[in-house]
Amino acid sequence: MSPSDLALQARGLTKRYGRRPALSDCDLDLPRGRVVGLVGPNGAGKSTLLNLACGLTTPTAGTLRVLGAPPAADAAHLARVGFVAQDTPVYATLSVADHLRMGARLNPSWDRALAERRIAQVGLDPGQKAGRLSGGQRAQLALTVAVAKRPELLILDEPAAALDPLARDGFLRTLLEVVAELGASAILSSHLLGDVARACDHLVVLGASRVQVAGDVTDLLARHHRLVAPRGELDRLPAGAEVVLTRHTGAHSHAVVRVDGPPPRTPWRVEPVGLEELVLSYLTRAAGEGDR
Repeated sequence: MSPSDLALQARGLTKRYGRRPALSDCDLDLPRGRVVGLVGPNGAGKSTLLNLACGLTTPTAGTLRVLGAPPAADAAHLARVGFVAQDTPVYATLSVADHLRMGARLNPSWDRALAERRIAQVGLDPGQKAGRLSGGQRAQLALTVAVAKRPELLILDEPAAALDPLARDGFLRTLLEVVAELGASAILSSHLLGDVARACDHLVVLGASRVQVAGDVTDLLARHHRLVAPRGELDRLPAGAEVVLTRHTGAHSHAVVRVDGPPPRTPWRVEPVGLEELVLSYLTRAAGEGDR
């Protein structure tokens, strides 16, 4: 697949701050038309990857293409990408309406009708100062400013991390609605696996500054299984099964394995793996923890 067919493509992408690696030799192909969940612990490189994709910083090594071009290649390319930063930044002294007027001045493709409709749907008062909005309302305003430029790609860096459950639910519903309406792609960074499971159909797991696993959620879940066997017997794994993580509990061993094909045929119990267990297995392995 060519870079122009992808929302994002990285080859050998590396970013270091001094001697500290934030990203190391990352390869990624993120298809268009998907909502991509980007997950990993603090320091894994999630924000670094998103800042690179927005052109806010440059790689130390490797290449990165966003919508087929270098990040922030020119004004026209900037208009194709919408970004909501982690703290959902808005200007406290400006009103909601001021934010929409500013968005219209800065973005040639600004959709005034879309912006005003989204503001009305989420119940924001155009005359209200942004500094007096709740956290959920500020997040909705920041999202509205990002989507009213009608981007092809939305990049969101943990936009709902500080929101209460009700505000987070409203934000995710709005996000899915606007992505569907625009026919856009989205990359959503989040610590909250429940949000990722609800909103995302493609997954990237970052750990220890590297991509640990990536792919469509349904495909990843179909390829991963939990094997349960008497302790010590998992040394004889089926052919083609890659061990992600092994745990020992009492008289039994539990192994999360990846198999590129049908479920393995074994004398042991084979169980499905959920999204949370899949993610935590790769992150535990990346951290050098676990039994294997």
